[in-house]
Amino acid sequence: MDNRTLTERYAKVVKYMDAAPIILWYRNDLRLSDLPSLAAAAATGKPVIPFYILDTHTAHARSLGGASLWWLHHSLQGLAASWQCLGTNLVLRQGDPLLLLPEIAQQSGADIIYCSRCFEPWAGKLEEDLHKALGEQGVAFKRYGGTLLHDPGRVTTKAGQPFKVYTPFWRSLSQQEIRECVAAPSNVKAAKISLDSDALDSWQLLPTEPDWAVGLRESWKVGEVAAAERLNEFISAENFAYAEERDRPDLPATSRLSPHLRFGQISPAMCWHAAALEAGRRPGVESDLEVFRKELVWRDFSYHLLPHWPELPRSAFRENFNAFPWQKSADVVTAWQKGQTGYPIVDAGMRELWHTGWMHNRVRMIVASFLTKHLLQPWQDGEAWFWDCLVDADLAPNAASWQWVAGSGADAAPYFRIFNPITQGQKFDPDGTYVRRWVPEIASLPDRYLNAPWTCPELGLRSMGVVLGENYPEPIVDHSTARQRALQSYAAIKVST
Repeated sequence: MDNRTLTERYAKVVKYMDAAPIILWYRNDLRLSDLPSLAAAAATGKPVIPFYILDTHTAHARSLGGASLWWLHHSLQGLAASWQCLGTNLVLRQGDPLLLLPEIAQQSGADIIYCSRCFEPWAGKLEEDLHKALGEQGVAFKRYGGTLLHDPGRVTTKAGQPFKVYTPFWRSLSQQEIRECVAAPSNVKAAKISLDSDALDSWQLLPTEPDWAVGLRESWKVGEVAAAERLNEFISAENFAYAEERDRPDLPATSRLSPHLRFGQISPAMCWHAAALEAGRRPGVESDLEVFRKELVWRDFSYHLLPHWPELPRSAFRENFNAFPWQKSADVVTAWQKGQTGYPIVDAGMRELWHTGWMHNRVRMIVASFLTKHLLQPWQDGEAWFWDCLVDADLAPNAASWQWVAGSGADAAPYFRIFNPITQGQKFDPDGTYVRRWVPEIASLPDRYLNAPWTCPELGLRSMGVVLGENYPEPIVDHSTARQRALQSYAAIKVST
């Protein structure tokens, strides 16, 4: 073989290598901005194929709830539009990533796949299997951070062990440098290959009969642009008082960024640095923005627990709590789900959840305490309902938060804390604005009776059109009796602190 032939063959190989695209596998990171995997792919100068898989086959993977599927549909719709602006189509496939990723690599001639790391219990095994399967095919598999402030294992005790208590975790993480954000690439080379893609509508992620998502559509703007706008509106509010007002469900004081973080339309690093910049610009809000950043760190803390306690969404973190004497009752759980407990702040929260796919954080604690402690129903029942109804259903924070309230989780001290739904309503919804919005059948009651309608004289109730047991339920349990029963139940198990 002469030198000319060798040169021609080498040129063909180089040309093919230059043209070989990179597959960008989207997971819980549906954005262009501050996406390390995309930034790395774009920096190579190679064509990029954005690819999303609706995973229906990974063993032990938890299917998304109805509200999350609604959010996912609109997220993918927005992401696809963003990629079209860059001259590339988002490829959609439904099935098993272990089969689909090698398949699309072969179809496209890609020799490398980039993705963000995921930390659900089943994700690690899937990534190991993919690394092996793709390697046998000659395809590299690279994972990047970006879904958390720090990946699990990066924030540990001095002994190298995972933190089990939030406050020292916060102190440790806050002393570490948070990676700088990277801008969305302005120019990504499009792959010159046509790949089959599912039509998003064919996945039927949206409810139809019945269409229960009217409230979700009224309540949310979905997508990367909406997430950035919401962050800016939140931190730049003129009367920013997050630390003082975040427990008030009657006020628009919280960020409402949780679903955007859950689906990766904004990164926690973007939120962290935006808060730091705003604190530097407005020294008067430093303490408020620190409280906000602590909420971001709770999400990290939950995900740092998960690799070490993969059963966290199903089993008690404190194993002795698996013997807790729950009084299981489907009827009781149903009344709670429907917002028909007779306790207005609880019912308001459950109705807000059903209508909007979201619930104020303070009210989440109240309704969770009520289910597990007043009604003695397993926290797993509440976690499952939240998983189905929340647009921000995030595996680790959802499970860790439910266990914290139930007393079985990490840092759940005092584990026997029982929220009084009457005084909680009076304290955090002092004018009754929140309750009157979501429980309109008792809106005419004076403030003094609003959180405990049964204390209002019957004649007064009837004069205001309220008939307990008919158009609003009698309380499902007596608070004092339920509290005593809960304390006795907690005493029945030997609790280690």
